Amino acid sequence: MMRRALIVALATSAAALSPPSSGAAPSTARAAAATAAPPAKTGPTWDDHVPIPEAPDTMVKGLEGNDSMRRKFEKMLREAQNKICAAVEEMDGEGQFRQDVWERENGGGGISRVMAGGKVWEKAGCSLSVVYGSMPQEALASATERGVDRAKGMEPGERVPFFACGLSSVMHPRNPMAPTMHFNYRYFETDGGVWWFGGGTDITPAYLFEDDMKHFHGTYKTICDEHDPAYYAKFKKWADDYFLIKHRGETRGLGGIFFDDQNDKEPDQHYAFSEACVNAVVDAYLPVVDKRKDEPFTEKEKEWQLMRRGRYVEFNLVYDRGTVFGLKTGGRIESILMSLPETARWEYDHTPEPGSKEAEILACFKQARDWV
Repeated sequence: MMRRALIVALATSAAALSPPSSGAAPSTARAAAATAAPPAKTGPTWDDHVPIPEAPDTMVKGLEGNDSMRRKFEKMLREAQNKICAAVEEMDGEGQFRQDVWERENGGGGISRVMAGGKVWEKAGCSLSVVYGSMPQEALASATERGVDRAKGMEPGERVPFFACGLSSVMHPRNPMAPTMHFNYRYFETDGGVWWFGGGTDITPAYLFEDDMKHFHGTYKTICDEHDPAYYAKFKKWADDYFLIKHRGETRGLGGIFFDDQNDKEPDQHYAFSEACVNAVVDAYLPVVDKRKDEPFTEKEKEWQLMRRGRYVEFNLVYDRGTVFGLKTGGRIESILMSLPETARWEYDHTPEPGSKEAEILACFKQARDWV
């Protein structure tokens, strides 16, 4: 209320100090300003997410047939969301995902699922979004690889009409010996006919267990090799480069695969690769958590985990492409920031003791390694 009163007072003072325009009294000018219509919406905004009781069969507009890539990709991601959430709930044993379904007035919507206070996972999220709208060209640039022009042919300053569908997940276990995991798989189109796929799955342990990394990376190398022998080396390096926290000179975690702007093959080939990758999340990640979730740990080891979560937060808020895209396109804030842990820690000028387990994994964050 105080802030609103201050804004009104400042606006009134400004109006009183402004000279009247010719032929109009100051009171008339103020009345006209007060009744002026708000600016027309040019795309999705922060306040146009409307909760609905249950998810419709599809959130893709009816203009596309059932065989369109838009509907096909959405259907595949919804099935993956159900599979992954069910497997996580089963392993946790206590936690359950809260589901929020929402839609937007200009089309699209989402299904956000978040588990908080689980036995194994302190916080886990897995959210689907289907978005229609137009965005500034700089927002489009933030959603794609640097140097890739997806607004070719558009006039400077002209907004780009787009469609986007994606499934994103981050899972933060309680036990510091169990790693955090993130994935995102997405499909974009612009009304100009440009399309591309992107995605990846990566892992962020607080402590190094080489067998766990071999299992995780090996799962995705097998999938990559089945689709293109060049994929794993290329996408593993892409992940190592992408998840770099530049101001720290270290990576967020120990990588995985990451790819973007993929449209150099037939759409169905890119779709099949994305489908295989998202459906491998359970096999790549849950066996590692199952192995580590009950291991003993000390208060010092918990503090180190929280410090690494602090690095996670730094990357997501400063560099993450999906976060920047969501903020620039009026995304649903609770879904955008779902990835952040409930607890994190920052210590001033912290340096692990030489020869410690913390120093061991920090060296891996400083210099990328091959795991398979």
